[in-house]
Amino acid sequence: MTTQTTEQPGGGHARQRSVVPPATDRFDHVVRSEWTKFWSVRSTMWTFIALVVVTVGISALLCLAVAANWDDINAADRAQIEPVSQSLSGIFLGQMAIIVLGALTISSEYSTGGIRTTLTAVPQRLRLLAAKGLVLAVIAFAAGLVTMVPSFLLGQAVLSTANAGIEVSLGDPGVLRAVIGGALYVAACGLLGFALGALLRHTAGAITAAVGLVFILPIVGNFLPGSWGDNVSKVLNAGGSIMNARPVDNQLDPWTGYLVFSLWWVVLLAIAAVLMRRRDA
Repeated sequence: MTTQTTEQPGGGHARQRSVVPPATDRFDHVVRSEWTKFWSVRSTMWTFIALVVVTVGISALLCLAVAANWDDINAADRAQIEPVSQSLSGIFLGQMAIIVLGALTISSEYSTGGIRTTLTAVPQRLRLLAAKGLVLAVIAFAAGLVTMVPSFLLGQAVLSTANAGIEVSLGDPGVLRAVIGGALYVAACGLLGFALGALLRHTAGAITAAVGLVFILPIVGNFLPGSWGDNVSKVLNAGGSIMNARPVDNQLDPWTGYLVFSLWWVVLLAIAAVLMRRRDA
């Protein structure tokens, strides 16, 4: 806060009054700024297009493989097919698009040096981090809905060609929750990339770490022996369980699995927040 003194015509001085500088780093102002910044980058829209095209396309192809080979699938394997997660299965490749976008949300500013300007405008670092994360989470969830709904509808249409009666509708038990859960999974993937980007402050490093977490570690977990290996595998494959409309063997319950997966990015982002307060820009 500063003070200002004005002179009166007779040489006297008027009473001092306080002049409060405008609050340019209020949280709602920071969120608005980050929203504008997010959409000003051309790669944002291309990333969303890649998310939708890859997820819907791969999901449809995997459903087509099931429908075309239904007669050759034995009874035990048929019982393990979960039609909702099958129609959303392309997200396990499409998720990389939103992870990359999440990492770029903050790591790109470190790579260009623009973070210094940002921190000058918003010196409250945790407020900046929260605003970036909120904007990303909202947009990623909306993008997830735009991706999951057509992926589900197209996948069920393809599965219906098998004439096996395995297709379901949004009104069936657990289906709507699973589809919305897919959008929540997309948001969590974006926040995972964001947490890694904030922690490592390097785009390539964040993407490499994310690949290890969401692709390599789950595969390694599937080969671990014994009951402890099964438990570790459930944890490493926890994220996808939210897209199951019914219980699936060797997977956690939907909300339990989503909570476990969310803890990954929450812990990483908490560490990044602590380091962000201690490190120079």
